[in-house]
Amino acid sequence: MSTAPRVVVVGSGVLGARVCRELLGPTAAGTAAVSELRLVGRRSARRSTLAAAFGGRVDLLDADRVPDDVLADADVVVVARAAGEQLECVERALRAGTHVVATSDDLDECRSALELDPLADSVGRTVLVGAAMAPGLSCLLARHASGLLDVVEEIHVARVGAGGPSCARQRRRALRGSGVEYRDGAWVDRPGFSGRELVWFPDPVGGADCYRAALADPVLLTAAFPGLRRASARIAASRVDRFTFWMPMFVGPPEEGDPGAIRVEVRGVRDGERHDVVYGVFDRPAVAAAATAAVAALWLAGGAARPGVRGLASVEDPVPLLAELARRGVRAATFEGSREFGVRGVATTDGD
Repeated sequence: MSTAPRVVVVGSGVLGARVCRELLGPTAAGTAAVSELRLVGRRSARRSTLAAAFGGRVDLLDADRVPDDVLADADVVVVARAAGEQLECVERALRAGTHVVATSDDLDECRSALELDPLADSVGRTVLVGAAMAPGLSCLLARHASGLLDVVEEIHVARVGAGGPSCARQRRRALRGSGVEYRDGAWVDRPGFSGRELVWFPDPVGGADCYRAALADPVLLTAAFPGLRRASARIAASRVDRFTFWMPMFVGPPEEGDPGAIRVEVRGVRDGERHDVVYGVFDRPAVAAAATAAVAALWLAGGAARPGVRGLASVEDPVPLLAELARRGVRAATFEGSREFGVRGVATTDGD
C-alpha cells in the first residue's frame, strides 16, 4: 500500500488505547503511519478521558457492535477487546474485506480463529492471531531463533505479568483451565497450575515459579513449525495465586499492571550438534503487546502477508518487525548462559 492505511481499533481499554498511541507515532521515515484512525469502544465513561488524551487525532465511536460500514472502510482492523470476546468481530471484519490483527491469547478463541483460514483465503485477506506480547512478540522471537538453527525440535515459552484488568482476568481463567502441550506428534492436556518450573527472566524480574495454564502459544507455534517435536507454555504465579486462582477476580477501572517479561527457548540442531537459543524481553505487558499489534497492523497494510489465518511465528522474515519494535523501545536480548541476560539485541536490520 503506497498511502498510509486507515485503521480501526476495536476496544478502548488499556490495550486499545495504547495501540492507538503506537499508531499515531511517525514511521522510521518520519511520515504519518496512518491516514485515518478510529477507536471503537463500548464504555462511554472512557470517552472524555480518551478524547483528552488524543486531542482530536482519533475518531472515537461508542458501539457495542462495530457498524459494518466502519469495518468495510478500514484497511486493517485491530481487535483489542477482552480475550474471549474477539472472534465475532474478527469474522465480521474478514467478511467486510479487511485485514485483521487479533490480540486475544484465549486458547479456545485462537483455535476458533485459525478455523477461519478458508474464509480469509477466499476473500484474499490475512488474520494475525495472538498478536500481543505472549503470544505475539514471543512468536516473532521464536521465528528469529529458528533461523540460527538447522533443525528446530522444541519451543518453550514462559511469561510473567498482565497488561491490565482484562488481561489479569484472562490470566486467572487460564490458570483455572487445562493447559496443552505438544509432545512427539500428539497433544497432551495438563491441568492448570501443574508442572511448576523455576524460570529465569531478564532482570529485574529474575527467577519466578511458572505453571501450566490454558495458553495459546503451543497451538500457534506448532502451526508455524510443522516438524516441531515439543511445544509448551507456562505463566508465572505466586503462592497467593495458588490459593485464590479459582475465585472470581474483581478489579477497578482500566489501569496498567506492573512490568512483566517473557522468555522464549528454542532447542534444535546446528552443524550436527544440539543448541539452545534463548531470548528474553522485559517491559510493561500492555506496552509490548500494543507495539506488537500496531507493528503487525502496519506490516499487514504493506501487503507483504499471504492470505490466511496464522500467528506471528509464521512470518517468514521477522527481522523488519523486530527492528521496528526496537525503534519503538521494545527490545529483546539473548540469554548468555547465566542468570543475567546479555545486551546483544536480536532486533537488527542485518539479522544478528
